Amino acid sequence: MHSVLVTFAQSIRHCLDGSGVIEDGFDTTMNRFDKIIEIRQSLAEGQTSIGSWMQIPHASVAEVMGQAGYDWVAVDLEHGAISTHLLPDLFRALELGGTLPLARIALGNPTDCKQALDAGAGGVIVPMVENAAQLLQVRNACCWPPVGSRGVGFSRANLFGKYFERYVEEAKAPLFVAMIENIHAVKGLEEILRVEGLDAILIGPYDLSASMGLTARFDAPEFVSAMEHIHTLCMRYNIPCGVHVVMPDAKALEQRISEGYRFIAYSMDAIFLHSCAENPCSIVK
Repeated sequence: MHSVLVTFAQSIRHCLDGSGVIEDGFDTTMNRFDKIIEIRQSLAEGQTSIGSWMQIPHASVAEVMGQAGYDWVAVDLEHGAISTHLLPDLFRALELGGTLPLARIALGNPTDCKQALDAGAGGVIVPMVENAAQLLQVRNACCWPPVGSRGVGFSRANLFGKYFERYVEEAKAPLFVAMIENIHAVKGLEEILRVEGLDAILIGPYDLSASMGLTARFDAPEFVSAMEHIHTLCMRYNIPCGVHVVMPDAKALEQRISEGYRFIAYSMDAIFLHSCAENPCSIVK
């Protein structure tokens, strides 16, 4: 058995050069930090970054989503049934399509941040942010010293040390997005927008409307006013403002872009599936 394993390892080394590129030219790795910089540059230039969302815990779904043309796809660890041990395979599948894997962490605690980023997430989307102090704690938990306090070590994110040096800059500056999902956060938004290292704001419309006693009443004047207030403050502080367009509707997406939203999550895997999976004959009946 030992000789078989040695032969297998040798064959792998023959197939791969030092950069992880197959001899026929097929690149098997993705430089996440290059993609992060690309997204940041695009946002800095006033362009819109469009991503999507994943809740189904299967690498084949991630591979499809990764080939769908999005800048990024957020793997949902808050509401999706996705365990941390599944993250490396989901992230690899997304990376095959040149799509940056992000993690919508369940909570902003150091364990959630470290496990997602060590597994290879290019950044985190932080749910239920309510104040600047909370967000600053999460940012520190996401970043290696001296920027933050995240533990330094070998992990899948740096191919268990092989790309340690290359990973250092990414580890100090992963993509960092705060979700505004509560009316309390709206009231303290100016302080939140001053947190250093914040790349974008993403509005969670369902939770935000629910916190206002207006669950899913997106046309309610109070909700529309809150959305406009968030967007206005983001523009004032030059932080890209985004929103989750939950239902797959190209016109709704175009509307949000025309309104100036620049970091947009477009629908999610499960909704793409069930919106197209219904038996058309049963609908006719």
